[in-house]
Amino acid sequence: MAQIKVVSFDAEGTLATFDFSQTIWHEGIPVLYARKEGIGFDQAKAITAREYDRVGDQRLEWYDINYWFRYFQLGSPQPMLESYQDRVSYYPEVTKVLSSLSGRYQLIVASGTPLELLTPLLRDIKPYFARVFSSISHYRQLKTPEFYLAMCNVTGTEPGQVLHVGDSWQFDFLNSKRVGIRAVHLDRSGGNDASLHDLTQLEFLLAG
Repeated sequence: MAQIKVVSFDAEGTLATFDFSQTIWHEGIPVLYARKEGIGFDQAKAITAREYDRVGDQRLEWYDINYWFRYFQLGSPQPMLESYQDRVSYYPEVTKVLSSLSGRYQLIVASGTPLELLTPLLRDIKPYFARVFSSISHYRQLKTPEFYLAMCNVTGTEPGQVLHVGDSWQFDFLNSKRVGIRAVHLDRSGGNDASLHDLTQLEFLLAG
């Protein structure tokens, strides 16, 4: 893949595990809501989960922590985010793969996670990346084909010079592929033989 100049990574499910965000949405917010309303944690968790489902993951608000803190009237999310920093974790091969690729390609992050969560999520691996793009925070959209085109414009690269890898079939694979980016789907469950099962395989793909 001699034409590839930029390797783009999704964040959650690709570089970082879901531990941090799951803790935020299903522990941190319910705890604050329970305290505010004077109700039990289980009841608060059921109420917040029901509201998340009502909005759904095809709308921007679903991803926007500031929206939910305003909706539930919880104040600023920053103290809670800082308190859960220790829940951030990366998949075992991530640091080694990033270290190997960073000398040969420009590495970037293209994520649908808002910056409020993305910044602490990437804190320990941020030096590997030339740029970090949040479709929600920077462009107020999901990871649409238009988002990927905007990303290419900012980095000064043609879509055909970019390889993007992520775990969402729709937002990472299909939508980047539609604009001519070399799209790679990551399925860590191993259930899809046509997908990568970890990022170590990405090195072999790029070497081909």
